[in-house]
Amino acid sequence: MELQICNVSKHFGVGSARKTVLDRISFSMQSGEFVALVGSSGSGKSTILRLIAGLNQPSSGRISVDGEPVRGPGPDRGMVFQKYSLYPWLNAADNVAFGMRLQGIKAAEIRERTAYFLEVMGLQDAATKLPRELSGGMRQRVAIARALATNPSVLLLDEPFGALDLQIRESMQDFLLQLWQCTGLTVLLITHDVEEALVLAQRVHVLAPNPGRIIRSLDVTLDKSDLDQLRLSGEFLDLRRSLAGSLRQLESALC
Repeated sequence: MELQICNVSKHFGVGSARKTVLDRISFSMQSGEFVALVGSSGSGKSTILRLIAGLNQPSSGRISVDGEPVRGPGPDRGMVFQKYSLYPWLNAADNVAFGMRLQGIKAAEIRERTAYFLEVMGLQDAATKLPRELSGGMRQRVAIARALATNPSVLLLDEPFGALDLQIRESMQDFLLQLWQCTGLTVLLITHDVEEALVLAQRVHVLAPNPGRIIRSLDVTLDKSDLDQLRLSGEFLDLRRSLAGSLRQLESALC
């Protein structure tokens, strides 16, 4: 799988009301990579993800998966939102199965894949529970399981842990990293949290706001075998300080 974003810009409005949200964004991803886009409000993070998901179209430039242009939503791109987006009247198992039913997958295979992903997510005992009966972290695991069950080429995460408190957020970060390491998922994460980007991603692109554009990219080569230790290590803290400083400088320049 290769995801390519080539010179993509996005405008909203016309004439004097026209606003440029993204300005010539370019980056690519290969199968099995974990990439993060980090930026403050106004940097167009979620707009990029919606363009890749096919929910909106770019004003110029090209987005492709394996050389095929993205013209709309498709099963090759699974998306997880910050607000869970679960169907409240369906239990956890039926939420996971929902996308597979839309694809017309046979019932026996749906049951098998639903059970598998509930087990992978540690949700076997929650299969019959409604979303309101689950914690925030469990709801987000159901949402991730639903996205993965349709076998996408790339998983798109739009600040998936932003609504969770710190302890649950760190637990979900640990869980997602383990899931990626075990499955070889291709993941694109959107976040405003510098620490989250460094903990999870192999490569981080920093976005400047108004209009959104990539101003810095770096490969993250930190040892992630123990995330508790990683978060306290000098190398990690130096990187976090450097990236946070880049974002603060951008915000100061706009004031």
